[in-house]
Amino acid sequence: MVEKSTAIPGIVLDNEFSDSRWKQRLESLIGFGSMAGADFVEIFLENTDNVGFLAEQDTITSVNPSFAKGAGIRVFSGKRDGFVSTNDLSEKGLKDALLQALGMLELDIGINKKNAFLGLNNLKDFGSKKNNWLFECPSLEEGCKKILNGTSLLNRKGNHLQARRGSYSRSWQEVLVAASDGTFARDIRLHQSIGLNVLAADGDHRSSIGRRYGTSGKPRQLKEWDPESSASDVCESALKMLYAEYVHAGQMPAVLANKFGGVIFHEACGHLLETTQIERGTSPFSDKIGQSIANEAVTAIDEGDSNGAFGSLSMDDEGMEPQKTVLIENGILKNFLSDRAGELRTGHPRTGSGRRQSHTYAAASRMRNTYIKKGSFKPNQLIESVDKGLYCKSMGGGSVGPTGQFNFSVEEAYLIENGKIGKPVKGATLIGEAKQILPRITMCADDLDLAAGFCGSISGNINVTVGQPHIKVNSITVGGR
Repeated sequence: MVEKSTAIPGIVLDNEFSDSRWKQRLESLIGFGSMAGADFVEIFLENTDNVGFLAEQDTITSVNPSFAKGAGIRVFSGKRDGFVSTNDLSEKGLKDALLQALGMLELDIGINKKNAFLGLNNLKDFGSKKNNWLFECPSLEEGCKKILNGTSLLNRKGNHLQARRGSYSRSWQEVLVAASDGTFARDIRLHQSIGLNVLAADGDHRSSIGRRYGTSGKPRQLKEWDPESSASDVCESALKMLYAEYVHAGQMPAVLANKFGGVIFHEACGHLLETTQIERGTSPFSDKIGQSIANEAVTAIDEGDSNGAFGSLSMDDEGMEPQKTVLIENGILKNFLSDRAGELRTGHPRTGSGRRQSHTYAAASRMRNTYIKKGSFKPNQLIESVDKGLYCKSMGGGSVGPTGQFNFSVEEAYLIENGKIGKPVKGATLIGEAKQILPRITMCADDLDLAAGFCGSISGNINVTVGQPHIKVNSITVGGR
């Protein structure tokens, strides 16, 4: 018997969308939309129970619970679509939202056309084995104690620390998707993330280091998290960077570490391979299928199947099961990431990539677990191949332009001198453009690893995974002093 969690009580623990009566209600709505002339009708229902809290120094300074119920209704007429969201899940509330969506496309609800809708399929219930997940998560008291232990360990293991922060967030979501092509699917999603951050200072010397750990579908993640190992990692990096000299700007080779190093590929290239970008005409790769866009050392994957990875899912937000999508194979562009609207407007087939933050957004083509595939080299071979360059152990934040121009700060970096890692340096920024950098990735190591992150785009903020093995970029612009 599973003990009930003492986490902040939610309004959604009854798993409302497993109620069989929803099928009849949704069939009636979809049939109404079809008779009004819609080519396609989709209804997305959502329940959420989320909580996050922040520890600063040795005190919990904020606790933020949130609960929501709602629906997003989208209708298509030709290549146009109308989308309306509502928090009113009553029969009248849903019908009013559908009427608004139909009105956006000027569909005449007064003229009853032939109802081409044949009914919903039998329910695909991916959530049936996940109904206890929320109960199995740590209680609020347990979670706060664990995060406070983390910030306490930072104090014990660190030197010259001016600020210590720990954070935790839990997102629980129940969804039901119904559409006029017969799609009828339910799922439960659980994402948890933990962060540790420090600011170290000694006179004029400063360093700021942070790490984030995240999983999906693992209720016991926080209970099993090792705060001592995480605190040691953060404090060791902070001390190394505290007295580091500033890097000199210039063009040089660089070796980027695995895990979160993959954020550059995600931001500078991955978004350009989503059909949302193809529709806008902003991707330089829109007409490059079957052509070389990267060095033959590069094979890039996007998928939603990796067990426990932050971007994994049993189905996307359009009810499609995930699949492994090869984006780039040996340097050749193979596929784009596509959702329903993307398939309709660009012709690129759906890839199970229709994702949204919540019911208040229409789904759009978005990444899931996106990474550069491992190669055959050892990480030290990449370092040894560089006479003078930069080793980027940990990436920070950055910005990306609409066609792939990027600049990313390097949180922890070291000079490479005569094939060996040398002294630490700070203030480094990697600057480039996707279509120029991809051909310069000439070596990939065999140590692929993934890291959790959050991605913002047209359909809101979603959980994703970035990743890569150690990679070598033959030449990149490094900003510094």
